[in-house]
Amino acid sequence: MYLITVFGNLLILLAVSSDSRLHTPMYFFLANLSFGDICVTSTTVPKMLWNIQTQSKIITYENCITQMYFFLLFAGLDIFLLTVMAYDRFVAICHPLHYMVIMNPRLCGLLVLVSWIMFVSLFYCTSLGVYLSSASTQSSHSSATASVMYTVVTPMLNPFIYSLRNRDIKRALKRIVGVPAMHGTFILRLKTCP
Repeated sequence: MYLITVFGNLLILLAVSSDSRLHTPMYFFLANLSFGDICVTSTTVPKMLWNIQTQSKIITYENCITQMYFFLLFAGLDIFLLTVMAYDRFVAICHPLHYMVIMNPRLCGLLVLVSWIMFVSLFYCTSLGVYLSSASTQSSHSSATASVMYTVVTPMLNPFIYSLRNRDIKRALKRIVGVPAMHGTFILRLKTCP
C-alpha cells in the first residue's frame, strides 16, 4: 500500500508539472496535496514496516518527537489544502465568469502559504498536547487500526479520488508514457441542401 501511495502521488506530481494545460489553480492545489500525502506516509510507514519486520516497538524519545512533528505538519497541510480546494471549487461553480480573476497565481500561492501558517499556529501545540498526554483509554488494537486508516489508506486513495478519474490527468499521463492521444477523431459531416 505504501508503494501504491508514493507511486500514485508521484504520477500526479509528474503529470501536473509536465503538462502546461494542467497549470491551473485546481491542479496546483492537487499537486500540493499529492506532495503532502507522500510526506505524511513517508514519516510513519517506513518506521512501521521496520517495526513489523524486526518485531520491535522501540522508538527513542527524540525520534518519536521528530516523527510526530513531521506527521502533524504534513497532515495539517493536507487538511488545509482540502479546505482550499473546496474554496477553489466553490469559486469555480458559483462565480465561473470571474474564476480566473479571483483564483490568480498570486492568490493560489498565498492560500498554500496560509495553509502552512494556519496549521503551525493553530493546531501544532494542541495536537502535540493530545498526542503526548499519558491518559489513554483506547485499546492498542483500535488505535493501530485508526492510525493505519489515516496514515496509509487515505493518502493511497487520494490520487484515485481526485485525479485518476479526471480526463485531463489521464491525457497527461498517457502523453508521459507515450500513448498517442485521440484528438480530432470525430469527423464532422455536413449535410448538403438539395
